This record gives sequence, structure tokens and C-alpha cells, in this order.
Amino acid sequence: MNMTKPIPILAALLLAPVATIHAADEPEHWPAEKANEWYAAQPWLVGCNFLPSTAENDVEMWQAESFDAATIERELGRAHDLGFNTVRVFLNYVVWEADADGLKKRFAQFLDIANNLGIRTMPVLLDDCNFAGRAAAVGKQPDPVPGLPNSQWVSSPPLKMVADKAAWPQLKHYVKDVVGAFANDRRVVVWDLYNEPGNADMGVKSQPLMEAAFSWARAVRPSQPLTVGPWNDFNAPCSQRMMQLSDIISFHGYDGLGGMEAKLRICGNLGRPVLCTEWLRRQSGSRFETMLPLFRDHKIGCYNWGLVAGRTQTYFQWGSRKGDPEPAVWQHDIFRKDGVPYDAREVATIRYFTGVSQTPSPLPATLVPAEEKVQPVKENNRKP
Repeated sequence: MNMTKPIPILAALLLAPVATIHAADEPEHWPAEKANEWYAAQPWLVGCNFLPSTAENDVEMWQAESFDAATIERELGRAHDLGFNTVRVFLNYVVWEADADGLKKRFAQFLDIANNLGIRTMPVLLDDCNFAGRAAAVGKQPDPVPGLPNSQWVSSPPLKMVADKAAWPQLKHYVKDVVGAFANDRRVVVWDLYNEPGNADMGVKSQPLMEAAFSWARAVRPSQPLTVGPWNDFNAPCSQRMMQLSDIISFHGYDGLGGMEAKLRICGNLGRPVLCTEWLRRQSGSRFETMLPLFRDHKIGCYNWGLVAGRTQTYFQWGSRKGDPEPAVWQHDIFRKDGVPYDAREVATIRYFTGVSQTPSPLPATLVPAEEKVQPVKENNRKP
């Protein structure tokens, strides 16, 4: 959900000693051969990160009083119409803590809705992103701040628990309970155990919990692969450890075409399937007409950020200010809340690359104003 370092670092990463990353000694870790065999049996995984437009964070999405099955079904129907066959969704520890059976029941209901539309789900269990500046808590969520993206996004679990090993027994129970309940459910395509470890100024404090999450999840022997994706400096020890532990490689990339190709070369060196689990930043050149051909031709699974513009307000750009008007160029998201596309030509392009339509409809090069094409991806520039 965050952005990567500027492009010069990527060049340096290509020289990084990735050959020193050895994962075969990890207990229960899938051998590369098994991972590649699994991936060969999958379709091209193409979809989006999803929250219904009525939820501004994953607490609001999953707690009983605000779980909105009708909106979920309607909006996943739009994903299906685009040709998407998978979505990535965030769960939150505090919802499980308050109502573990209820969370699992609602998640199963979500899986049913998605599966009926031909969509498989990648759940995220832990997450260091916290742009609200407060601890996650169940109950009525504060309204989003006008003009700011993800202004009420909270971490999972509350950040104070991440480095507090006295809190880990409950986190262990959470991971094992959720993964165990769906360990043999084909509606779950991949487990993304931890989103952006080290975000929210956590740094390496998150690495021990990330490593423990792999151990806890593997203890219940899921049939699906496990992953945690680098999102910042791919050469950092924590990022290398993420790739070392993962059955399949995932990563985040909001760069333009050159930066994305560089990251794919790094990830591809590990000899395992690769998924880009966050992308789409129109003003930096991360756009559907440039990225979908790359992903499709190399069978890179891909999940753009956002489907329907709603309470997350992620159509606003990183660095926007409170009260800003809707930007001329949306950063993320595809549809307005009423189902009207942000750009109908863009929707036609998506449908062409996913095979829904046989008529190519590339976007004109002038869609993004020239002055916005070269904005660099800067670390932490999307915090409210």
C-alpha cells in the first residue's frame, strides 16, 4: 500500500546478491518445483485490492454492524465484468479478537459471493500500514478526512503488539485459527500473511513477527501457498527474508514501466512464480495500458489498488491536502460509486487484456497530463 524507493535504487538492486537467498532449509517451505507446478495450473491471476465502497478500512469491512454483503456482491460483479478472477482483501486482528467466529462466518460469506462470480481471494492477515494515527478498534469508525486517501486506515494488529512478544500468543491463535479454518478451501488462492512489514516507522521491529507468522501458518498445513512481499528497499535484509520465506514471490510496485521491469527481474531471479500484489498509480506511469501487457505476456499475477471509489478515497493522490477537490487524474480505483467508470476507454482496455472483449481499445498517450507523468515515487509521501 506504500510506494517504493526511486528508480536509482532499483538499478543497484539488480546487482544485489540474490543468489545468497536459500529457502530450501525452511521447514514446510514449498520447493520451487512445487510452487511452479502449482502456478502452471492457475489461470493468469488478474484482479484488484478490494474493499466495498461503504468501508474505509478493514475493521469497517468485516465487523458485523457494518459488513455490507449487498454492496460486496454488486461491486464484485463489476470486477467480474472486467474479467478479474481474483481479489486481495485485508482482514483485521481486532475484529477476530472481538468476534472470531463471526469474522470467519462473514469471511466465508465473502468467499461464497466471490466464488459465485468466478473470483478467488487472497487474504491479508497482518498489516503495518496505519495512516489514521490511532490503534484499530471495533465499533463505529471515524469518517474519512475530505481530500485525503486512506485517512482512517489502521494496522492489524495495533502497532504496540508487533514487538511485544507477550501479545504473540493471541496473534498466533489468530493466524492459526483463520488459516486453519480455510486451509483446504480452493476459494482461497494464496495467503498474504503480512502487508508491508516495517511501515508506520516500524522498521526491522516487524521482522520477528513476520517470521513467526510463516511458522504459525505452516503449522496448520495450508494447501495454498504463503507469501509476504517486499514493498520498499528490495535489498534490505528484511525484504530478502520475505522472499526467502515465501512459497511464491510477491511485491508492490507503483513505478512506471522501467521500474516495474527492474523489479520483475529481481523477483524472477528466485526461480519462483511472481505476483505484483499492489500497483496502479496513473500519474507515475503505472497504468493499465502499460502494465497489463507486461503482466499478461509474462504471466505475472497482478492486483491493482482499488475498484470502486468510496470511503477509502484512494482516487486522491498521495500528498493531497485536507479539503482538496477530486483530482483530474485519479491515482487508484476504476469506478465511481454509481458504477460509472472513471474512464470508459480504460475499462475497455482492461476487458481486452483479460479476454472479456476481443476489441482492443488502448488509451491515448495524452490521458495523463505531461506535467504529471514524471512524478517520482517517494517513500512515505502518501501519509495524510
